[in-house]
Amino acid sequence: MDKQPWIAMFSQTGSEIANIAEKLGRWPDVMIVNERDIDRTIDSRLQRRNVIFVPNRPSKSELYEIWSEYNSPLITLHGWLRIIPPSLCESYNIFNGHPGLINVYPELKGFDPQIRAIQGDYDTAGCVLHEVTAGVDEGEILLHKEFCIDGLDERESFRIFGETSLSLWVEFLKGKL
Repeated sequence: MDKQPWIAMFSQTGSEIANIAEKLGRWPDVMIVNERDIDRTIDSRLQRRNVIFVPNRPSKSELYEIWSEYNSPLITLHGWLRIIPPSLCESYNIFNGHPGLINVYPELKGFDPQIRAIQGDYDTAGCVLHEVTAGVDEGEILLHKEFCIDGLDERESFRIFGETSLSLWVEFLKGKL
C-alpha cells in the first residue's frame, strides 16, 4: 500500500515539523515555507530535505501548483500565518494545530493565543488540532488537550504548549500516515 503524501507548511522556524517527524520516524514529502520580512533561522534539521519557499503571501495558484503534484495529500499547518483560500480548503484535507483551547475559550481564535492565555486571567490553557475551513480557526476540532498554567512563568508555559502540540500531532498523524 502506498503511503499518503504529507505536505507540511510553516511560517516560522519549522522546528515543530522536525520534532514531529523525528517522533513519527517519517518526514513530510514536502515542506512549504513562506518568505518573511523578519530575521528568522530555519531549523537545521530541515536542511537537505524537500523545502519549497513561496512568496510571503502565496496566491491560490502558487499553492495549488505545489499541492496538485501529490495524489490526495494530507496537508498540515504548523505556525502557518496565512489564510488558505476557501476553494483550497474545500478541495483538500488540511489540518491546523492551534495553541489555544478554542473549544473552551473561543476568544483565543486567531494570532498568538498562547500569549493571550498566559497574559490573560486563565487558569488553564491547551492546544487543539482542527480541520481547516474558510473561517479562521472555525473547523471541526479533532483533538484537544487542556493543562494548568496557573502559577507558571512564560517560559514553562511555552514548553508545555510545545509538548502538548507535539503529542497531539503525533497521535493524529499516526492514524493518518
